Amino acid sequence: MNPSEAPPTFPAGVPIRDALSANQDRGEVLIITGMSGAGRTQAAGVLEDLGWYVVDNLPPQMIEPLAGMMTPAGSGVKRLAVVVDVRSGEFFRTLMGALESLRAAGVRHRIVFLDASDSELIRRYESVRRPHPLQGAGSVLTGIGRERELLADLREQADDYIDTSAFTVHELAAHMSQIADPGLKDEVTVSVSSFGFKYGLPADASAVLDVRFLANPYWVDELRHLTGVDPAVRDYVMASGAAQEFLDHYVAALMVSLDGFVRQRKRHLSVAVGCTGGKHRSVAMTEALVAMLRERGVRARASHRDVGRE
Repeated sequence: MNPSEAPPTFPAGVPIRDALSANQDRGEVLIITGMSGAGRTQAAGVLEDLGWYVVDNLPPQMIEPLAGMMTPAGSGVKRLAVVVDVRSGEFFRTLMGALESLRAAGVRHRIVFLDASDSELIRRYESVRRPHPLQGAGSVLTGIGRERELLADLREQADDYIDTSAFTVHELAAHMSQIADPGLKDEVTVSVSSFGFKYGLPADASAVLDVRFLANPYWVDELRHLTGVDPAVRDYVMASGAAQEFLDHYVAALMVSLDGFVRQRKRHLSVAVGCTGGKHRSVAMTEALVAMLRERGVRARASHRDVGRE
């Protein structure tokens, strides 16, 4: 910034640099950069899943104004990740100055540099049949060489360097998770939702359970107007030995699956429990399933898609 220019403000007339300095202990900026094709997009996706506010392909001069959101008067964003790379063209050359501005403002920030071998980068570009952003009229290797020259100084300044040449998507996710949240506990959140088959299958379910084999409270006059969250309906549904046996076996199998999901860095699982109308049996079973999972230390939540439709 030209010293003669008035500093930009954010918000309510507060200079960005002053706002950032006053809030330096409350937020962090993570700069994701590195070689094109090394996994920046996947890394950004991991950060989004972890609750970071992520902006891709950001011109470097916009980093400091964007970091101004990490103020009590701003949006409440406390963890900001920006993907900065050579796609921003001439703007990329201003990155070093932008990083110096963050340092001068006292903003905590880290640079994560993703890299891969030339041969692996070439293989990845050939697999997607896209040109390297810097190859021009030359080859992919030409573009890779130009990019390495541009990024040489930035690589030396990186706080974290990740060579993704031999990484699977899951291994990259594991590394990014540790960088973003070193103390993060590996666990899966299970979302269990009841539904009625008559209204169609949920589109986002990882697993679908059919509990139409259970006795239907709909045919009991005093239960028909109630739902599966009511104790009378819950007791009626779960009184069957088949209901509890089904639940016990499914939870046992699910616990094995959750261990595997943790190893694969899968953090969310959606289970749909269906009956005919989505009002009685599926609701009661959803509530029972969530309760059993919580007893075993699993983060689980219940929702009921069709409970109000009859």
